[in-house]
Amino acid sequence: MTAAGVTAVAYPNIALVKYWGKRDEQWGLPVTGSLSMTLDCFPTTTRVAPAPGARADRVIINGQTAEGAARVRRFLDLVRTLADRPEPAMVESVNAGPTAAGLASSAAGFAALAAAAASAYGLRLDGRALSRLARRGSGSACRSVFGGFVQWHAGTADGPAGDAGSYAEPVPVGAVEPALVVAMTDTGSKAVPSREAMRRTLATSPLYRAWAESSQDDLCRLRSALRQGDLGTVGEIAEHNALGMHATMLAARPAIRYLSGASLAVLDQVASLRAGGVLAYATIDAGPNVVVLCARDDAPRVAAALGEVDQVRSVHVAGPGPGVAIRQGEGR
Repeated sequence: MTAAGVTAVAYPNIALVKYWGKRDEQWGLPVTGSLSMTLDCFPTTTRVAPAPGARADRVIINGQTAEGAARVRRFLDLVRTLADRPEPAMVESVNAGPTAAGLASSAAGFAALAAAAASAYGLRLDGRALSRLARRGSGSACRSVFGGFVQWHAGTADGPAGDAGSYAEPVPVGAVEPALVVAMTDTGSKAVPSREAMRRTLATSPLYRAWAESSQDDLCRLRSALRQGDLGTVGEIAEHNALGMHATMLAARPAIRYLSGASLAVLDQVASLRAGGVLAYATIDAGPNVVVLCARDDAPRVAAALGEVDQVRSVHVAGPGPGVAIRQGEGR
């Protein structure tokens, strides 16, 4: 990392009610609202340093110059427009988790980039405004701006009028001590990127509209269950919503199948845990890796059971994590 600039750290989030599909691509406005938990593992650390003498942006990810960093450059252009500052930037980012494997690496990445770039270019944004900015880079990044349980409001309008109404904010939670146990079945990049998969599902899946309508009800019920500290209901809703999302993809043309044989084996193990009296429910983002919601006290038992599944490469236990933060002493 270079000595100048601003460094931000953000963590991935796992949606319990999923974001899947945009109604407005240009402004990053979702079809439905969503609700997630920010994790306390797999952080992304990003430094942005304006470079007045440079001819173009330079982007380095995990120590390698990123040749295909068009999304990052477009996002920096947005920040520069808002700040009315034209100079290019040096961007260096290190992701502690797997990239493009369905564990929300883009959420952490763009939340960190939004915070670092906004500060480096002199923008002073509150949490809501920062979440709206992060949303323009990657939809789920708006939720990683905050820690704990977070709702992303879909809003109703489109275009510039819809921008102000689509933001993230923390949600109230009752007496609940959750853990998310991550079963890593594949750390490679997925064959179909999330953005392409979303577009195809929205355009071709006959199941999509029904899932979107059901998702709105899931969101209301999940908020209520969180307020009441009812972890069992939270888990039931999350598993239902995730499997519904994957069903919409399987019905797309051509079909999109992120679930692998190992993913299904983990789902079977989760069902066995429940049958044995352990509160455990699965959720799966756009990838093959399975995340299991359980009570914190049950996490060791759940982790041990998932580790017994063939093709599970590693198991990680996560709790609720913090929101994005500028590293002390490294801001401007």
